[in-house]
Amino acid sequence: MSNTTMLILITIAAIVLLLVLVLKFKIQAFIALLITSMFVGIATGMPLNDVIASIQKGMGSTLGFVATVVGLGAIFGQILESSGGAEALAQTMIRKFGKEKANWALVITGFFVAIPVFFDVGFIILVPIVYALAKDTKKSVLFYGIPLLAGLAVTHTFIPPTPGPVAVAEIVSADLGWVILFGFIIGIPTAIIAGPVFGKYIGKKINIAPPKFVSEGDDSSRINDNNLPSFGLIVSIIGVPLVLILLNTLTDVLVKKQVINEGFTVELLKFLGHPFVALTIATLLALYLLGIKRGFSKNELLNLSSKALAPAGLIILVTGAGGVFKQMLIDSGVGNMMAESIAKSSLPPIFLAYILAVVVRITQGSATVSMITAAGIMAPVLTVFNLGAPDRALIVIAIASGATILSHVNDSGFWLVGKYFGMNEAQTLKSWTMMETIISVCGFVGAVVLSLFV
Repeated sequence: MSNTTMLILITIAAIVLLLVLVLKFKIQAFIALLITSMFVGIATGMPLNDVIASIQKGMGSTLGFVATVVGLGAIFGQILESSGGAEALAQTMIRKFGKEKANWALVITGFFVAIPVFFDVGFIILVPIVYALAKDTKKSVLFYGIPLLAGLAVTHTFIPPTPGPVAVAEIVSADLGWVILFGFIIGIPTAIIAGPVFGKYIGKKINIAPPKFVSEGDDSSRINDNNLPSFGLIVSIIGVPLVLILLNTLTDVLVKKQVINEGFTVELLKFLGHPFVALTIATLLALYLLGIKRGFSKNELLNLSSKALAPAGLIILVTGAGGVFKQMLIDSGVGNMMAESIAKSSLPPIFLAYILAVVVRITQGSATVSMITAAGIMAPVLTVFNLGAPDRALIVIAIASGATILSHVNDSGFWLVGKYFGMNEAQTLKSWTMMETIISVCGFVGAVVLSLFV
């Protein structure tokens, strides 16, 4: 058996081992990724001391960036949530669009809320507004719910500082500014197709009434609550880190094209536009403008910040383990072997990235694990191709798209949405699963189209 064949078999065995550990033995993804990484190192004949060194290097190099960004983003999102910022966005948009076009208001609200707020949190905060609208207009909950879900899911998938794209960008060495830019360009039409367009169709096919407690209770009062932050303030605070990071990327492009010269202004823009600094500024603004100025005590803000880091911690650790997997593939030589094989094939890396993420996603369910696994395999492969910053950003979008497809019974999101909307499994598959698949396909098609022009 040739060395190349052996390395291919080890790679396949590693992916199978990861899936067995997660699916059959229900081992947490962080531990499963570490075990899989050790297996790759040992199976390829690496000295045991080198295996340990690779684990340390992979974990450290990945978390140096991801831990800071995800941690700051989590605190930022928690303050926005607790201050009522998400509801403020929804209410203002619904007033402007009117109840008849509230499905458009909800897709826009979901799109912006999910930038700082975790997907499931944003959904739980805003779902009573969906119930109230469905009750008032006698339409299916899905008419309003799918647009909200699409807005949340698209941003959660494509636009940093949400953890998924941040983790993938770090593993494949992509620039966050380009990921944000392409995330918006691809995400907006994707959210429209998967949201209001598909929502209108599926809302007619599946008539889901609001839960009984809405008919009895007073959830609709949340729509009329005026004791909330202003729409302009919320949009401005969310926009601060995005604009600063994009300015950093634009400045870098202009310097490389010699349109502007290096100097203090350029250095300052790069500093302010680094995700660490941009998110720190945004978080401080949120703490003061949405916290202190709205009557939160210092202790309350401290407790909210600590609370935010609990779910972030798990994401950070899983991402770090993904970095270990990537490093082990590189140090063991498996990465070089795969890179050489793919370089000889006619399959573009953006297609491979998507396919890898799709396979892992359908098999084991977790979008985060799917993204990180695909990114870990692709990272050493990309070294063979002369890819610029825009191309690497599109690889991130392709991986994120693949990791979104066909959410079904092995994905927690499937059960969350089904439970809150009162749907059975068949109805959830026809609505939520189909919406996720539309996002995946549209995102990938958008990435491929853009790759022809960058």
